[in-house]
Amino acid sequence: MAAARLAASLLLLAAQVACEFGVLRVVPQSGGTRGRDYCILYNPQWAHLPHDLNKVSLLKLRDLSTTQLCSHLDVPVEDFTNQIALVARGNCTFYEKVRLAQGSGAHGLLIVSKERLVPPRGNKTQYEEISIPVALLSHRDLQDIFRRFGHEVMVALYAPSEPVMDYNMVIIFIMAVGTVALGGYWAGSHDVKKRYMKHKRDDVPEKQEDEAVDVTPVMICVFVVMCCFMLVLLYYFYDRLVYVIIGIFCLASSTGLYSCLAPCVRKLPFCTCRVPDNNLPYFHKRPQARMLLLALFCVTVSVVWGVFRNEDQWAWVLQDTLGIAFCLYMLRTIRLPTFKACTLLLLVLFVYDIFFVFITPYLTKSGNSIMVEVATGPSNSSTHEKLPMVLKVPRLNTSPLSLCDRPFSLLGFGDILVPAYGLGLLVTFVALVLMRHGQPALLYLVPCTLLTSCTVALWRREMGAFWTGSGFAKDAPQTPWAAPQGPVPPKDVDASLSEQPRGEELAQSPLATEEAGATDPAKDPDSPVAGPLSPSNGDQVQPIPVVTPGTSA
Repeated sequence: MAAARLAASLLLLAAQVACEFGVLRVVPQSGGTRGRDYCILYNPQWAHLPHDLNKVSLLKLRDLSTTQLCSHLDVPVEDFTNQIALVARGNCTFYEKVRLAQGSGAHGLLIVSKERLVPPRGNKTQYEEISIPVALLSHRDLQDIFRRFGHEVMVALYAPSEPVMDYNMVIIFIMAVGTVALGGYWAGSHDVKKRYMKHKRDDVPEKQEDEAVDVTPVMICVFVVMCCFMLVLLYYFYDRLVYVIIGIFCLASSTGLYSCLAPCVRKLPFCTCRVPDNNLPYFHKRPQARMLLLALFCVTVSVVWGVFRNEDQWAWVLQDTLGIAFCLYMLRTIRLPTFKACTLLLLVLFVYDIFFVFITPYLTKSGNSIMVEVATGPSNSSTHEKLPMVLKVPRLNTSPLSLCDRPFSLLGFGDILVPAYGLGLLVTFVALVLMRHGQPALLYLVPCTLLTSCTVALWRREMGAFWTGSGFAKDAPQTPWAAPQGPVPPKDVDASLSEQPRGEELAQSPLATEEAGATDPAKDPDSPVAGPLSPSNGDQVQPIPVVTPGTSA
């Protein structure tokens, strides 16, 4: 059984390789050089298409789209000499159609399909008998041809070579790695600032900022189960749930854009007035006018994208901007406190990605991957909507793929929030170029992320602290040396002082004591602790408890 499935998979792969995308150039028969290109699907085993348009002759398109060309009765009285026949897809085989068309003098056969385009297959004997190209054209494109040029047109079939790499990958790489780097720096600086304010003894407004959310193993399991459940629901109820996802994206992305722009807006010197006292929700906190204007701007950007999201020429710029803002907000808010939790999350997502990309084709009736179907939008979708949870950049090189089902290069938000190391993303792009097929990025990002992190931790001899998250034991900020006032107490007076770190011993040297010029806290009855002191606001000093190994302050 396993051998039979393997053989079937190889045959399916061979059929997919044989099927290629081509281009149909259409120009009006009345004259003029201005034309338009349309996507076609052809099988080079029937006949190869030339790669250069300049080596192809324009031929008249004979419109017989109302017939199926399944018998001699469908062949018109006037033959197809020096013409390309256009017929409808019907119950007969592709071989029967092309054999009748070639026998009537046609130089090519276009088959119009209202369904999903499939490879025009045949067998080896039939391939050897036929010498004209056979291609499939979608019914929607045919309607567009008739609307733009009428029924009298000249056409040419060709298949330009695909570029080895599209330069839009460079743009996606810069956006993805830049987002990860900026998000990591923002999260780290926010964490350092929060820890610094924690050790200051005065209250400041920054303490009221949103706190980061630490991810726990239970949260990871719930998150992955929800992802699986939502992905399956989208596969079966895509046309209904896609609008729910679009609405969630608009709300989440506007929130992320506000969070990213708020620190910059707060530095502006104008519109600092506040809302008058009121009892309205949220407004009772009396926000500043500039923050209200920022919120209105973020919502407007999100709404504009939602209305014009299908404008392929420019809407992708707004989608990428909102997507990057959302990813930055998530990278700042969601925190993995230990490498153990990070490893668990990455391994679960690794299995999740592989299962829904490579295993689900054997479980679905159509034989298609659930992940790919949902990410690119099902071919039988009546809405033709796409999920917005991706960065998308249009192809910069002219190729059949830019006309067909992949006019954009895509990178999912999950591949950024993991996060994606630059090396892993480069490996993903190399695999994409070599295999010429959509790749699950986590298949390459997860090993590169874990191996890189482990290597750095082992090189620094910090693997234990990195795994358990105890690297933040030294919470105190790096401030100038603060000296205690008075002589160093003997070791036998307080045994715990003998276990102080080396830095504290240096801080209690006699030289530092003389320079401080203050009273000995050990002789002060109001002093709660006889230990090192830390400068605070002004000239006041406040005691800091001595922390011994194995305890927490």
